[in-house]
Amino acid sequence: MKDAKLYRFSRPIVKFLMNIIFRPKYIGIENIPKDRRVVLAGTHTNNLDCILLMNSTKRSVHFLAKIELWKGPQKIIFNNMGLIPVNRKEKNHNALIKAEEYLNNDCVIGIFPEGTISKTGELLPFKIGAVKMASDTNSEIVPFAIIGKYKPFKKGLTIIYDKPYKVTTNDLTKENEILKNKVINLIKIGENYGKDK
Repeated sequence: MKDAKLYRFSRPIVKFLMNIIFRPKYIGIENIPKDRRVVLAGTHTNNLDCILLMNSTKRSVHFLAKIELWKGPQKIIFNNMGLIPVNRKEKNHNALIKAEEYLNNDCVIGIFPEGTISKTGELLPFKIGAVKMASDTNSEIVPFAIIGKYKPFKKGLTIIYDKPYKVTTNDLTKENEILKNKVINLIKIGENYGKDK
C-alpha cells in the first residue's frame, strides 16, 4: 500500500515545528521495526500526540481517530493522511477491518487504547482493539508512553518506546492487561528518566 501523499509532504514540516517548539525527547525509537507490520500502542495525553509518533519513525503511521473529526474541509485532510475513522459509540468492525488491512500489508498502525485523552492524567482502562488487531494479523506491538506536558520552548516532554513483542495467547483480556502493564512500566521509567536529567 502506498503512503498517503499529504503525510509524506507534511511530515518533515511538522517534525521541524514540533522539535523547535516543544523540544521533545525520543527514547527507544530503535525499537520500532523498519519494515515489519507493527501496532504502536500507548498513552494519550494531548491532541498533538499523533505528531510525536509521526516524528518517531520515517515510516507512515496510520492512526485510528474519532469519526467526529471527519467534518467540513478537514475531512479531505484526514482522508489524505491515511487516518482510519472510529465511531466510539459503536463496535468498530469497519475500523478494525481497515486497520488489519494495513497491517496485512506490513504497515504501521498507531492507536491509543484508552480511546480518549485522560482529563485527570490517570491512565484510563484500555480497550481491546490494539491486542485484537495484533493477534488477528500476527503483528508485533510496540508499547509507548508520553510523559510531560506540551509547553512551548521548554524541555520536559518525552516519548519512550518499549521493545516489540507479540500476543502469545487467545486470552485477549489477559493480553490487554499485559499491554497496559508494559505502558505503566514505561511511564515509571520515563518519569525517573526526567528526574535523572
